[in-house]
Amino acid sequence: MGEKTVCEEHYGSESLQQRYTRLDNGTIVKRAVGGQRFSSLVQFFRSVFLPQGYPESVSKDYLSYQIWDTLQAFCSSITGTLATQAVLKGVGVGDENATAAAATITWLLKDGFGKVARILFAWIKGTSLDCDAKRWRLFADILNDFCIFLELVAPVFPLFFTGIVCVAGVGKAIVCVSGCATRAALTMHQARRDNMADVTSKDGSQETLVNLMALFAGLVVTPMVADNPMLTWFLFFVFTCLHLFANYNAVTCVVMETLNQSRLHILVSHYLRTGVVLNPAQANVQEPVVFAQKKATRIKLGSPMSSIIQRAPDLDRAIHSNSEGRYLLGMPTLTDINIVLHQESSHLDFIKSCFQAEIIDYVIEHRFSKLQVHSSIPCYDNEAHSLISSDKAFQSMVEQANHKALWELVDSSHEVSAQVFPSFHAGLAHAGWTTHRTQLGPDEWRASWDIHGLSDKKSY
Repeated sequence: MGEKTVCEEHYGSESLQQRYTRLDNGTIVKRAVGGQRFSSLVQFFRSVFLPQGYPESVSKDYLSYQIWDTLQAFCSSITGTLATQAVLKGVGVGDENATAAAATITWLLKDGFGKVARILFAWIKGTSLDCDAKRWRLFADILNDFCIFLELVAPVFPLFFTGIVCVAGVGKAIVCVSGCATRAALTMHQARRDNMADVTSKDGSQETLVNLMALFAGLVVTPMVADNPMLTWFLFFVFTCLHLFANYNAVTCVVMETLNQSRLHILVSHYLRTGVVLNPAQANVQEPVVFAQKKATRIKLGSPMSSIIQRAPDLDRAIHSNSEGRYLLGMPTLTDINIVLHQESSHLDFIKSCFQAEIIDYVIEHRFSKLQVHSSIPCYDNEAHSLISSDKAFQSMVEQANHKALWELVDSSHEVSAQVFPSFHAGLAHAGWTTHRTQLGPDEWRASWDIHGLSDKKSY
């Protein structure tokens, strides 16, 4: 009969393969094809430092992000070493006149202010860290470099040393909260097989290796800069520039498929101009990572009813504008758009309500310039019961905005949104966007409403 191959298997997408052969005597023999799992140094480091199943188990931007993140971590460790040396010198290490008690008090004050800052920052900004993970990630690293600068400067001003290091401690506490929280959000994005723990642990291994390399580099650098301020500042400047460059490239290479306010603003603006929904890679390139998205209005999702309703007629207008939806939209001023969510609203309602708000924002932003709306955008005139040109429909909204006819503007935007949103939503799915969850950052207010009075049965 001869030998017959009865089974072949491979380990993930690696080159490791095994073949099972049945011999004439009936036994099964296993033979390796392409070498053993740990036969090469590359395979060994891959299994130690990369998540199991890489690259299929992580997002496509994983490797590029980790490379830039590794570079920035190394640079940050080197500048951190320089700062530690400066702070130790400032508290009196090597000074015969310094006391341990004074150094301890300085350190306790620095840590104490930092702990309070961590609590306050997490309370004030905790929710927005998920929604704008890339921007807050970069903010954390910029702030970290500024804090290291303060620690390097502190020994030059001995009278203000304690105050300066306390300010640096507050900043580093904010860096810790912002950096750790946004890292968790990015890990959730990277993990594609519900393997957050594996991705997190391997990221920790990579960071530990980088810090170990930076430790050895620090052992070489420290004696060189001990009595050389010029070299200290030169190294700080070089490694800080590299740190910021690496961080910027790290956050800009991330391609998030979920919608936040910035990405939705980019998508809607482009869709109204061209009739095309950008894919995640195209939209993420345009997302600002240094400053907040510049918009003509402030959109608040999940506002209380009092933010749009002051009198009974206001409630009538709000419900009339969206009688069948699970949200109400109102504009107390021309630059504020508040969205009240129904208690049964879903992520689709979040997207739909913000889509209508973005239409209003687009009109207000371009009301003093030529308003460009693609001809494929369908618009219907309820009064004339016929289709009208998109330019005419949007120009009508411009006139309402100019005359500050806010409820009329809300009514018109709802009519346009009801006609345009289905095709936009279909375009999101076709382009590869995730719509079953969002990062639009709604507040927790939810409401039920009925113009005729609420009964036991909830209605909207």
